[in-house]
Amino acid sequence: MNNQKITVGCLLAMSAVSGWAQNQERKSPNIIYIMTDDHSYQTISAYGSRCNETPHIDRIGLEGTVFRNSFVTNSISGPCRAVLLTGKFSHLNGFKTNSDKFDGSQQTFPKLLQQAGYETAIVGKWHLASDPTGFDYWNILLGQGIYYNPPFNEMGKVKKMEGYATNVTTDIAIDWMKNRKKKEKPFCLLLHHKAPHRTWMPDTCDLGAYDGQQFDLPENFYDDYAGRKAAAEQRMSVAKDMNEVYDLKMADKEGVIKTGSYLDKSGREMLEGMNPQQRKVWDAYYDPIINDFKEKKLSGKELAEWKYQRYMKDYLSCIKSVDENVGRVLAYLEENGMLENTVVIYSSDQGFYMGEHGWFDKRFMYEESFRTPLLVRLPHSMKQKNEVKELVQNIDLAPTILELAGVQVPADMQGCSWLPLLDGTAKKWRKSLYYHFYESQDEHAVHKHYGVRTDRYKLIHFYDGIDDWQLFDLKKDPKEMNNLIQNAKYTKVLAALKKELDRLKSDYKEENR
Repeated sequence: MNNQKITVGCLLAMSAVSGWAQNQERKSPNIIYIMTDDHSYQTISAYGSRCNETPHIDRIGLEGTVFRNSFVTNSISGPCRAVLLTGKFSHLNGFKTNSDKFDGSQQTFPKLLQQAGYETAIVGKWHLASDPTGFDYWNILLGQGIYYNPPFNEMGKVKKMEGYATNVTTDIAIDWMKNRKKKEKPFCLLLHHKAPHRTWMPDTCDLGAYDGQQFDLPENFYDDYAGRKAAAEQRMSVAKDMNEVYDLKMADKEGVIKTGSYLDKSGREMLEGMNPQQRKVWDAYYDPIINDFKEKKLSGKELAEWKYQRYMKDYLSCIKSVDENVGRVLAYLEENGMLENTVVIYSSDQGFYMGEHGWFDKRFMYEESFRTPLLVRLPHSMKQKNEVKELVQNIDLAPTILELAGVQVPADMQGCSWLPLLDGTAKKWRKSLYYHFYESQDEHAVHKHYGVRTDRYKLIHFYDGIDDWQLFDLKKDPKEMNNLIQNAKYTKVLAALKKELDRLKSDYKEENR
């Protein structure tokens, strides 16, 4: 393992200034950052998905760059959004858990863009408790948002919008681009979708889109968590914790299907927001599935694998709508002559489990939720690699966007612009990543933990009611099934990782854990 000390922060890449930053005469580009909620890289065809196709999302990478090693700092929605805005880890931006409230008075990249003459907007999911600041226009979903006929808060005025959330969010974003008053200014638009967040409710036109497919179980779907105590104590199992009524829409009209969970009520209430036409189409699709489920009276492995199939079909149907709406944005830019002066970035707030380890949800530092998709299309006038394999993290997005806009990156931002990686001018880059998850008493019962990842190894420490260290050799064990913490052959690797972990905590100014 390479233990060469590399200073974190933007000093890391100062050995090379990107070609974009060097060209001061270049017109400031528009910037569109599209972020979904809980979109797994495993379900994007540009990342090798075998279960679905995402042609419009793929187009961003095919005409631009696919980042192969993109990660988050804290795999949970609100904290990831706070990291995006500030370029700082959760312990410094003050938003560690979804129970926190974002301090909108602090420095954010949208505020710095405004000062530099950009028009800024955010549309869709916000999920930071306080009202947005630093935006000339904002129109956000309330809380987590709902899929059908969602209320939006437009600059302080709440209005229910008729339609499906993914379509409506895109409608608002395109309408803002079309009708903005200061068209002489470059703009930065954050387009944040609710989908494919739980409970994975597809648009009526996409119901049944994947009914013809049978999805292979992940190899470790029946993981026994041997040697990984913290992994065994979670509550995010497809088999045990995925609710038939709430998650899988088995809300029969007779009220016969009951799980004994408070989620049963929520699962029935979430259908009440539909209008009669939407509900008619919904029932026509789900009622036969519900009746078949009641007749079969599944249990054990049969029930677990039935749940997995339903989960995949609903989740992927939500992604289908996301992909089509990404296509709508690209088509609008192209049709209006804007594509070649607009940077388009696609990502998710974090990754998600598609049955790996038997799970849904996120939170853990294991690969499926630690990783997040990142595809970037720059104007063709900019030099750009088709693929980047270096380790990047969501703290890097704010400084990258600022450099794209020609704005000086503040010294206190902890991320680094990855533009030098795109044009090949980077001479040094980070060799390790730091992660910290701060929740433990939520419904999924994932213990607090922090850790370090290099290109080959990962060390995680679970704490708060538990003291569980886990070490993985990602080259030999990419699915993270074999905890090597007691393996004498890895004594030197363990010592080096602990030293690197201490360095990262110090450099990132996290004094306590």
